[in-house]
Amino acid sequence: MNLIASGLGAAVAASGASGVAAVLPARWRAGAVGIGTSVAGVAGVVAGAAALSGRVWRSVLPNLLPLGGVRIEVDALSGWFLLVVGGVAALVGVYTAGYAGRTGTGASSRTALAALPLFVAAMLVVPVAGSVSTLLLAWELMALFSLLLVMTEHAHGSEVRSAGRWYAAMTQAGFVTILFALVWAAAACGGESFTAIRQAAPGLPGVARGGVFVLAAAGFAAKAGMVPLHPWLPRAHAEAPSHVSALMSAAMVSLGVYGIVRLGFDLLGGGPAWWWILLAAGGALSALYGILQAAVAVDVKKMLAYSTAENTGLILLGVGAAGLFADAGQPGLAGVALAAALLHVLNHAGFKTLLFFAAGAVVRATGTRDLDRLGGLGRRMPATTAAFALAALCAAALPPGNGFVSEWLLLQSLIHALPPASDLNAIAAPVAVGVVALTAGIGVAAYVKTLGTGFLARPRSSAAEAAREAGPVMLAAMAAAGLGCGLLAIAPGLTAPALTRVTMITRGGSPLTGTMRLHLPGVGALYSPLLVVVVLAVLVAGISVAARTLGRPRRRAVAWGCGDGPQTARTQYTATSFAEPLQRVFDDVLRPEQDVEVSHYDESAYLVERVRFQTRVPDRIETYLYVPLLAAGRRVGRAARVLANGSVHRYLAYGLVALLIVLVAGVSR
Repeated sequence: MNLIASGLGAAVAASGASGVAAVLPARWRAGAVGIGTSVAGVAGVVAGAAALSGRVWRSVLPNLLPLGGVRIEVDALSGWFLLVVGGVAALVGVYTAGYAGRTGTGASSRTALAALPLFVAAMLVVPVAGSVSTLLLAWELMALFSLLLVMTEHAHGSEVRSAGRWYAAMTQAGFVTILFALVWAAAACGGESFTAIRQAAPGLPGVARGGVFVLAAAGFAAKAGMVPLHPWLPRAHAEAPSHVSALMSAAMVSLGVYGIVRLGFDLLGGGPAWWWILLAAGGALSALYGILQAAVAVDVKKMLAYSTAENTGLILLGVGAAGLFADAGQPGLAGVALAAALLHVLNHAGFKTLLFFAAGAVVRATGTRDLDRLGGLGRRMPATTAAFALAALCAAALPPGNGFVSEWLLLQSLIHALPPASDLNAIAAPVAVGVVALTAGIGVAAYVKTLGTGFLARPRSSAAEAAREAGPVMLAAMAAAGLGCGLLAIAPGLTAPALTRVTMITRGGSPLTGTMRLHLPGVGALYSPLLVVVVLAVLVAGISVAARTLGRPRRRAVAWGCGDGPQTARTQYTATSFAEPLQRVFDDVLRPEQDVEVSHYDESAYLVERVRFQTRVPDRIETYLYVPLLAAGRRVGRAARVLANGSVHRYLAYGLVALLIVLVAGVSR
């Protein structure tokens, strides 16, 4: 048995054993499940690394599913996402052992711990599915187990139950569109295996190919959290336990990207420009809207969820750009754009895992996610603060963070979209460059706000003042995630050979070398992260030495406080006040709601006792799109009650009419 098959088999076996281990006594339960989940993740990484070496493995298990059985097909693209999912799962397993080790919480329940490794197993099967039925089964199992995990704390608040309803509704709506698209493709191509679809899809009519792509892309984009299909994302990520949020945001969301890449480039063999313009426009909207909402969010986990929508948007923008370049006959640029998107999938998985780990430690230590009630955690939780700061540097796409590397690659592909090749690309590329630049700028503000007000300011509540550092197991998981981010930041060239194999799916490949040099006609772009780190270190050391040598001796004195004395927590910026100037700039988009409540003394209506000011920034896409849609659905539901009046004769008539319609449709065809 080859290494791919051995790795996948070990991953599934470890996941199953971990699910059974959830019945152990509470003292051992979290540790056993965490170890088993980590083993499953490592096995997935091994299988992915073997697939990235260029090996392709196919297998059929005829007895596991009726009719077609289970088909497995593993190639370089599968290997890349196995690497992402497996790596995140391995870290989450370690973190779970510490986070869920405390009994009495929903995260330590048998149901939650049993669902976690099964969720990992379902995610590992998605990128290796080789047929429509296998993919749909794995996709639905992934949705089911993730829903159970989102509902872990359902007994502790209505917000959790609301998040579960939103997630269930939107994930099932996405599943239905994927089901229609893939069944349509299988019927038109005369077979449900990916091999049959791959061979027959280029000969399908343009309407069929376009319809399949649009339907499937909508379903996959909903799972990826792309705006405007994102309302489940801030709800589910905020209410789920933090290790589950990390697994969903860093691993599950990326599988939506996998579905679009697999269908658009591989199964359908590419498509016309309008496919990719639609996808890139959705990605640009998601990136801008997501980071704007993240910049004004005061809930730390909702802020990270909106950041996921932003990063998903950048990834899909890169995928759309790759499709545009391939359609315009620029295979080199297509390879670079897709390589940038896939590298950002890996980078996002690294820093978002670390961000949610740190946020989970904060929530566990303080009992709150509200940045306006945090502060002072830098002294009380120094290791967690350092982990969050490292991840924030990476997420803000600042050098030498790993997020900068993939965004730099994306910008390189967009900047070098030469006008002679395509007028459409010459127009779209500068707009995309502006989107990436604006997103990066607002992203810096969002993470400065979160780190500054949540960790570096004075404590603004007794819970923040009493916070204590996370346990050693949780810190070990954070350290491992931080090490991964650092490795990807300093040596991204290690991924170049694998990315070159993966991007062969664009029929051109990625012209990358191990030093991240781009070999394109007339282009000599080079980015050396290690050189950036060395230069920054030398500059900091030089400035420090110069300041000590040439500067005048420092005198310590109390700064003048304008007669107000030492600063207190009430005089420092909160997350709300920090984001207020940026919120004013984008008032027309965000449309914040403000409420001023003035209380007067009973003795006189002219004497003010208290002024209370509240502001909130609702999700306007949800307000203007989903609220009317839900209201219309409720009206239709109430009107449809007359159809179900309890009459058996009426129900039989419905069945007869439906049968006649089917018969007439069959005869006319």
